[in-house]
Amino acid sequence: MAFASFLTISGILTTFAFLVFVTVITALFLRRVVPTNEVHIVQSTKRTMSYGKDTRNGNTYYEWPSWVPVFGITKIVMPVSVFDLTLNAYEAYDVGRVPFVVDIVAFFRIDDSNLAAQRVESFGELESQLLSIVQGAVRTILASHDIDKIMLERSIYGEQFTNAVKDQLTSWGVVPVKNIELMDIRDAPENRVVHNIMEKKKSLIEMESRKEVAENIKEAEIAEIDALRERDIRDQQAKQAVGERTAEKEKAVGIANEQARQEIKEQQRITKEKEMAVIQVNDVKRAEITKDMNVVKADEDKQTTILRAAGDLDAKIKEAEGIKVEGEAVAAAEKAMQMAPVQAQIALAQEIGENDGYQTYLLGVENIAANQAVGLEQAEALKVAEIKIIANTGDPVQGVTNVMDLFSSKGGTELGAMLEGLAQTEQGQSLLKKLGVAQGKPKPDAES
Repeated sequence: MAFASFLTISGILTTFAFLVFVTVITALFLRRVVPTNEVHIVQSTKRTMSYGKDTRNGNTYYEWPSWVPVFGITKIVMPVSVFDLTLNAYEAYDVGRVPFVVDIVAFFRIDDSNLAAQRVESFGELESQLLSIVQGAVRTILASHDIDKIMLERSIYGEQFTNAVKDQLTSWGVVPVKNIELMDIRDAPENRVVHNIMEKKKSLIEMESRKEVAENIKEAEIAEIDALRERDIRDQQAKQAVGERTAEKEKAVGIANEQARQEIKEQQRITKEKEMAVIQVNDVKRAEITKDMNVVKADEDKQTTILRAAGDLDAKIKEAEGIKVEGEAVAAAEKAMQMAPVQAQIALAQEIGENDGYQTYLLGVENIAANQAVGLEQAEALKVAEIKIIANTGDPVQGVTNVMDLFSSKGGTELGAMLEGLAQTEQGQSLLKKLGVAQGKPKPDAES
């Protein structure tokens, strides 16, 4: 009984463990994580839920097979990133039924994934339906316009395509990201309409280009002519300005030169006046100097005459005094000789008693001073008279006592003695010969 219970419990536990193991393994294999650029629309038995980035349900779920009761699901994968649809070589017509081919590119994104999942079973089906919508809009819009306008204004048609499909796309939960682009327009097979339009446009462009080039060339030539004319005018104006400036400069230079010459002449006049004033001053000074010299000369002549007269007078006086002194000396000498024995004793006593030696000394000093003054005056007189006295014995006073001695018997005797002395030597004879003094020998007495 106990063993049976044990087996029952063991079986239950084993079964439970197996179920847990199977559940864990199944969960590991059935768990799905939605990529960031996708959204998974999961349809269960009761509801539809979207899983992915920016959804309220998260981005993980368990993908139970649809045959599993209660837990079974189905899913639709839709992109949340921008996707494009390309309509290549789509044949269209313009308002005049002219055929051509266009290439269209459109960019969309899914705005409501649940709504998109309700409309289609897969993303491929969604792309197919969106392509049909774009084709219809393109066909409708292009068929209402002329091919020329379509080729010239393709940008505005992209905006028209976008506005035409925008309202329809909301029913699929899709919105356009940007305007639908009309990438290319070209001819349909066996058709040259677009080519002809392009050739016409090229020729028109070439014509306008040539016109523009010609107009530009014309304007360039006109501009060059205007530039040359302006340059010539400017050159002439420049030359005129240079000429005027040169004339003004030459005028200014001439005026300046003339003013300079006038100033030079004025300065020369002033200089000449100053030179004449200097010359006048010099002449006045020279006249004053000449006058002073003449006055000095006259005074000198006067003084010379006075000195000469005074000298002559002094000489006469001295000569008379000399004769007197000489006579008195001779008388005194005779008296002294007679009274010598007595006078010698008396004189000696007097000299001793009265200091006559000192008196004699004073007299000698006075005589020396007097003789010196006389000698100086004689020298000045001789200097003025331009007479040179050479004394070869004693002093000048002993040689020639007075200038007038030259004209006295004493002077004549001494002069003759001098000439006789010169005649006794060859040099003296040569000198006397040059002076024209004849040297004659005494004639011998005639024989009786």
